Amino acid sequence: MKKQLKCQMTVVILTLACASSSPVFARDSIGSYAIEPALKSEPGKVGDDVALYFAGQKHAVVAKSFGEFATNKKTNAFGKSDETACQHVFLSAVLELQERARKEGANAVINIKSNYKNELRESATEFTCGAGAMVAGVALKGDVVTLKK
Repeated sequence: MKKQLKCQMTVVILTLACASSSPVFARDSIGSYAIEPALKSEPGKVGDDVALYFAGQKHAVVAKSFGEFATNKKTNAFGKSDETACQHVFLSAVLELQERARKEGANAVINIKSNYKNELRESATEFTCGAGAMVAGVALKGDVVTLKK
């Protein structure tokens, strides 16, 4: 009887411990981070063959448009600061947009906007990132185009 009671108490304690710690793992902090430092956070990653223009930034006249393309990237955030994880996943999203432009034969991505959880945010200086205990994510949309030179 004592052994069964001890076992039941252990189960109750473990259940309470798991239940009280689950909000920590469910964290989803949505923040804004500066674009410029993020683009420079991993030198040599972002190519200069496809120009990037964020919402509101001036660019040359569009010669040809290939349409709007979206990217939604996630990365492991475990053991990283939110800023570090968000900068890394932002670069992944930007690289995907650049790769799409190359595939289409374009030389720029313009009007790049954050689209985290389908909430558009236009900024020439900041992007939106969601960071949790385990994963960080960035979603971007941009128009793939060829600009006149």
